Amino acid sequence: MLSALTHPSLRNCRRLFLRNYEVMINIGVHDFEKKGEQRVLINVDLYIPLAESTPTADHLDEVVDYDFMRETIIQRMAQGHVHLQETLCDDVVRAMLAHPRVRAARVSTMKPDVYPDCEGVGVEVFQMKEEA
Repeated sequence: MLSALTHPSLRNCRRLFLRNYEVMINIGVHDFEKKGEQRVLINVDLYIPLAESTPTADHLDEVVDYDFMRETIIQRMAQGHVHLQETLCDDVVRAMLAHPRVRAARVSTMKPDVYPDCEGVGVEVFQMKEEA
């Protein structure tokens, strides 16, 4: 099986990333989780074709702005409580792929405060746009 990251359509891509974006979010299925926010770390990788992300004039509008990743997450958080990390990841990756320049996206979330004996528990999803 071919790994998604070695897929031919990602060969000529630039990877933009957002690492360990720490947010306080209403997430969880248990009653105690519905009473307040939890700390969640979010990571995003965006794969953008070099032809659509290589600046010629050194201007921001020639690339995907990093703010897009943060603002997309903030917009999802503003929608209110989410039960599952899977739902959060799926929602965020779909929104990332809605950007016309993004070919593929990877999103992971991690709750670092759930168990005292591990770094955290989380979910990761990777999606690519269908080739035209």
